[in-house]
Amino acid sequence: MDESGDVTRLLIDWRRGDKEALDRLMPVVYGELHRLAEIYLHRERPGNTLQPTALVNEAYLRLIDQRQVEWQSRAHFFGIAAQMMRRILVDHARAHRADKRGGGLYRVMLDSSFDVEERRDIDLIALDGALEALAKLDPRQSRIVELRFFVGLTIEETAEVIGVSPITVRRDWNLAKAWLYREIGRGEKRA
Repeated sequence: MDESGDVTRLLIDWRRGDKEALDRLMPVVYGELHRLAEIYLHRERPGNTLQPTALVNEAYLRLIDQRQVEWQSRAHFFGIAAQMMRRILVDHARAHRADKRGGGLYRVMLDSSFDVEERRDIDLIALDGALEALAKLDPRQSRIVELRFFVGLTIEETAEVIGVSPITVRRDWNLAKAWLYREIGRGEKRA
């Protein structure tokens, strides 16, 4: 069985109450979670004190509390993990901003995952706010951004997690990117 199948099987076993399945699952997914954490932290402001291992450990603690989730696949698991990492990073950014008494923006880099030539600094809190606003208008587009940008899933993997065609994901991805750029740009002009 391939790694994807192993992860799915272990997730299902864990959901059914097999406590040892979680112990077998973590070594299989740890490397991928750590890679995701490194990607997230690479996009952030210089001097960030949060380390990939700390981000993975915090996400892990939150994941083990997710016993009621009906795990569907490896991609579904990493989608949930990405949501948790995003929340941790936003909480960290807010705490950092509060520590500076409202000063300094906490920035991430929008790069090839947003299909732009040059890298553009984006305030993580502004991105989170824009994603929250997008979720109210179009939850599927918001989820697609989360899975593509934060998890790094392909169009096909994203389609599998959401349960739509790759063409729909590609269309929604392009619309969501344009909407987010506009929304974040408006926020920067107001600031």
